[in-house]
Order: sequence, then C-alpha cells, then structure tokens
Amino acid sequence: QVQLVESGGGLVQPGGSLRLSCAASGSIFSINAMGWYRQAPGKQRELVAAIISGGSTNIADSVKGRFTISRDSAKNTLYLQMNSLKPEDTAVYYCASAPRALGPYNYWGQGTQVTVSS
Repeated sequence: QVQLVESGGGLVQPGGSLRLSCAASGSIFSINAMGWYRQAPGKQRELVAAIISGGSTNIADSVKGRFTISRDSAKNTLYLQMNSLKPEDTAVYYCASAPRALGPYNYWGQGTQVTVSS
C-alpha cells in the first residue's frame, strides 16, 4: 500500500506560480513512476507530468515550458512547480504512483484544487 498526500493548491492570478507537493508513505520501494494528473470540471482526467525512477520526465504539451516535475527522494516527496499559470490550468490536481515505469497508476492522492482567476 502507498499513501499519497497532496498540498499546495489554492487561488492564484493569471501569470502567477504555485508549487504542489505530494508526500508518499507506505510501500515506497514498490514505486517506479510518479505523476501529476488534473481534472477540470466536465473534462477527463489528463496526465500533466510524470517522472520515473531513473529520473526521466514526461511533460504534457499543454504545460511544457511552464510546469516542472521533480522529486526529493530523501523526503519521499514529489513536486510540481507551476509557472505562468493560465485560467485553463484550473483543475483538481492529483498525485499518483505506479509500480512500473509505464504505469498503470494504481495509487492516488485525494487531490488539491488549483484555481487560476483574477
């Protein structure tokens, strides 16, 4: 079992920045990939960014150049640095983990709301 707890969401103006954190606990040794998903109202959940155990990352085209995924292995924490935020980035952001590099993601956090609005 893996437990994931997100934090760092909130309300930010367009052009602003936020950093999301995801603290992992439990059977961390079983994790080979972690990712950030988001789901906006009326839309399907989409993968925003992912990182595998070797350090390779994958960033969605819609956020490339604005979002960065990283991890602190010593703290068992995953981050999503979000810069130049746009109203269309408004969504609930979820942290997820997978036992294999290509997924599927089988553990999920509870989600954190990000709202980009003036």
